[in-house]
Amino acid sequence: MSSQHSTSSNRDSVIPMPGTDAIVKDFSTHQCPTVDQQDRRVPVNLRQSGPTPVEMLISTRVRKSPFWHLSHQAGCWRATVYNRIYHPRGYVRPEDGGAMVEYDSLVHDVTMWNVAVERQIQVKGPDALAFVDHVITRNASAIAPMRGKYVILCNEEGGIINDPVLLRVAEDEFWFSISDSDLELWLKGVNVGLRYNVTIGEIDVAPVQIQGPKSEALMVDLVGDEVRHIPYYGLMEAKIGDRDVIISQTGFTGEKGYEIYLKNATLNPDDMWNTVLAAGEKHNLRVIAPAHHRRIAAGILSWGQDLDQETLPFQCNLGYQIPRQKDADYIGRAALERVRAELDQGRYPFRNILVGMVLGGKPIDDYAPDFWLISDENGGDPVGYVTSPWYSPELGTNIAMGYVPVELQAIGTPLKVWLPEPYAETPGVPVDAAVVEMPFRASVNPNAREIAKARGLDASS
Repeated sequence: MSSQHSTSSNRDSVIPMPGTDAIVKDFSTHQCPTVDQQDRRVPVNLRQSGPTPVEMLISTRVRKSPFWHLSHQAGCWRATVYNRIYHPRGYVRPEDGGAMVEYDSLVHDVTMWNVAVERQIQVKGPDALAFVDHVITRNASAIAPMRGKYVILCNEEGGIINDPVLLRVAEDEFWFSISDSDLELWLKGVNVGLRYNVTIGEIDVAPVQIQGPKSEALMVDLVGDEVRHIPYYGLMEAKIGDRDVIISQTGFTGEKGYEIYLKNATLNPDDMWNTVLAAGEKHNLRVIAPAHHRRIAAGILSWGQDLDQETLPFQCNLGYQIPRQKDADYIGRAALERVRAELDQGRYPFRNILVGMVLGGKPIDDYAPDFWLISDENGGDPVGYVTSPWYSPELGTNIAMGYVPVELQAIGTPLKVWLPEPYAETPGVPVDAAVVEMPFRASVNPNAREIAKARGLDASS
């Protein structure tokens, strides 16, 4: 959403803002003051994201991943920065169909993504299991060697500081495949006082994702039939392009998929990448950007967008990550158990909660540059905000995740969403929306929350 500064000294005056001029007030705060964020020390920044009119200077603070030149060769035309690394966010240009063309390849064929921004932080040593158990909320002892699990790490207040995939590659060795926050420094800081007998640090391993219904067939061509038998979150060692890799059956889509973790990645990226490209030709492989449209449909969260260090797991559908029984103590446990006790009594110790929504408007066919605003069904002052919107071809409607006050979370609750001009049906008029269940589409590999729901169980037990 674009904006213009007001020349009026009246803080209550309406500020001209295309698509939201009727409801966004008090631009001097760079916020929407009617959205209650009293739970947070730093409010979610509702008016300061999006493009900038100045040229961005990129210095040596930002790295190129081992696959960056290969992504460029594959047609990457835009990127963002994630974990201080260039992150490809577009291969098919808008005039050729853009991200929705990439989506078609994901849901019908097979795709490869450069996700080397998922830095690998290794914890290794005699105390590796005990240390990992202290920093994640789930039971690390339940992860056998050559298996993985989606986990969260929380601060002492229960806020989520990272939500990596955790790989246990040996009895005494774990890899945190991290999201967009500096987990290496956190882990090292935690161990300053605890003195566990471990080494902690980033290693020269970089992943690509292989996602889509033809991913298994491609992986069989690359490494043989053994890959068919990897369980979800299982691992196997292999060679691709004569380079050592670890393969996991994981992904960011809800489709069938794998990740290939290349060892010594800075030295040997071309051999592995080009071998996958060659094997993928008969499967109609396309190199694409991470498919946020599909991960939204699967209810998969993106750290920094749908959650951050001031978000409690119970606010964002991650309550299943907090076990009711765990022998080892872990960082944030006391705070999280206090929150759960309140919830068990029917009380909400937080103001806002993440919901899924279907909404009107023109098809949202690209990344949202701002946190678009949500009002109740009457379309008055905003009370919430959208974090992840996109158009779902299968459902024939726009879908989104967003935060609303807890009293508006019930399935079927009508809402209004203030879309910017490219997507609004009528500029300045909000579109109809309604709260729906997540995931929006069933996943090929359901997560623990989906499985527990289907079985009528408590996923956190």
